[in-house]
Parts: sequence; C-alpha cells; structure tokens
Amino acid sequence: MQPDPNLWAYHQDVYGTGGTMDLAGYTVEATDGKIGSVDEASYEVGESYIVVDTGPWIFGKKVMLPASVVIRVDPQEKRVHVSRTKQEIKDAPEFDASNYKESVYRDQIGTYYGKFPPYGPGPL
Repeated sequence: MQPDPNLWAYHQDVYGTGGTMDLAGYTVEATDGKIGSVDEASYEVGESYIVVDTGPWIFGKKVMLPASVVIRVDPQEKRVHVSRTKQEIKDAPEFDASNYKESVYRDQIGTYYGKFPPYGPGPL
C-alpha cells in the first residue's frame, strides 16, 4: 500500500496568516505535551516535513514528521503543535540523515504515519 501523498503537505490553515516561516528552533508540542524542538523544516510542495530533535526525552533521537501532522503554528510562542502523541513519535522510525530525501525512506515514514488518520484539523 502506497502512503497518502497528502501526508507531505501542510494544512492550508496551519500558519493562520498564510505563507511559510522558518520553524527551526520552535518547540514541538505533541497532543500530550512537549516532545522537543524543530531542527529542520521543509516547505517543498508534496515533500514537506519537520525534523524534530527530541533531546533528552528520547535520548537525543531525531524523527521526521510529515507536514500533515502539523496542526497549528504559534509564532508568538514559537510552538508547533502536532496531531500525534509522545508515544507515537517515540515509536517512529529514527531520522536517517543520510537517506531522508530518498523515496524509500520517505515511504517508510509515510507508511508509519499513514496508519494514524486523520492527519489533522482540516483540508490539505
């Protein structure tokens, strides 16, 4: 089964005012609390994601989250809210810095996150 390509797109209303902003350094909030901070973000059409550095919470593990799990960005608080629990993020495949732009790796990530619909608050 192919992962849903909408996994890799931000929701239209994520930024409130529209457009994109640099999310690097923003705190990431799972549905049940803080999970880490944004290490990197991509805004490429159909290939958008954030890389979250979980810091000491998961012993320095980094994970890649498809853009669709981002449900809200709060620029005043510098927070990114995602539609996944800490445990779902903890159980995600570890970030692979050498292969994260490859389709095979993205398919693996897409398959993992694709089993948790719905992706977020509204239309993509």
